Amino acid sequence: MRRSQRWPYITPEKRSIVFRCIVNITKYRWHWCKNLEEDMAGSTTNSTPDLIDGEFSKYRSPLVSRYASPEMAYNFSELKKFSTWRKLWLYLAKAQQMLGLHITDEQLSEMERNLSNIDFERAALEEKKCRHDVMAHVHTFAACCPKAASIIHLGATSAYVGDNTDLMVMRDGFDILLPKLARCVQRLAVFADQHKELPCLAYTHLQPAQLTTVGKRACLWISDLLMDLNNLKRARDDLRFRGVKGTTGTQASFMSLFEGHPDKVDILDKLVTEMSGFQRSYMVTL
Repeated sequence: MRRSQRWPYITPEKRSIVFRCIVNITKYRWHWCKNLEEDMAGSTTNSTPDLIDGEFSKYRSPLVSRYASPEMAYNFSELKKFSTWRKLWLYLAKAQQMLGLHITDEQLSEMERNLSNIDFERAALEEKKCRHDVMAHVHTFAACCPKAASIIHLGATSAYVGDNTDLMVMRDGFDILLPKLARCVQRLAVFADQHKELPCLAYTHLQPAQLTTVGKRACLWISDLLMDLNNLKRARDDLRFRGVKGTTGTQASFMSLFEGHPDKVDILDKLVTEMSGFQRSYMVTL
């Protein structure tokens, strides 16, 4: 369709004016972005090193700084995430050794000694080079485990560490939360028993209705929290491990490693699942 057909009521002169306006706006936006970038670079250069490197120069969520417990904040931390990646690589290598792959005890010991020895600066540099977060940490782990470098992430895919770590973090988060919630219910139960005969005014439809007791009111809160406790426990128990499924969930890479023995691949999946603290894994994954 020709322009004159798309814009039947706009003359060529007016179309020319509109086009020039669009070009000018585009130029203005380019210059504005360039000036903003230069200003930001200048402000960073003039800032003190302490401000650049300090925690106050980065975004912080009040959900963490104000409300999260230290153990829950650590559970979702970078250190927990990447040390869990290393644990998963260790579990995979241990299971592969048990099933006959040529992996030495020395290699496994080297990996185990360096689970928390993470050079985050090196990992950031590696990621800039390869543009891949998992491979960046494979190289970073290999740098401190040179003897085990050839067996790290053997046959695995990014989802092996990424998805399984997410599931382990969620499980550990439930394990932190459930005892705290149970303790809250227990303390409310003590409070309800202590105040079971203390009268207070109850309301219905936001209007004063009749007398009840403080203990009874507390029992309402306990009832809600017990339902929450059951829901959280069910969600925690329903979690499954992704397992060892290969690149697209076909386990083809592990079939190749074990020379076409599907039984060994199934046992590998089961061993790593149990080492990671799960009883079940998903049968089908991406």
